[in-house]
Amino acid sequence: MIWFYIFIAWNIVVALVYGFDKIQARRGKGRVRELILLLFAFCLGGLGAMFGMILFNHKTSKVKFRLLVPVFVV
Repeated sequence: MIWFYIFIAWNIVVALVYGFDKIQARRGKGRVRELILLLFAFCLGGLGAMFGMILFNHKTSKVKFRLLVPVFVV
């Protein structure tokens, strides 16, 4: 049961990282590398990445994110 809570917490963190990157993009400041965003999604954060992409409308036009993040969810 503890693993479920860790999984949920990790996905919340991943969604927040996507939101942070969107804020940084709007401000023109330091960004989170795309490789890191995809790595977070790959490491059991696919649901959080998907939620962050939709909620913050971030990286939704990038083909590699539109293809890889759903694969990482599965």
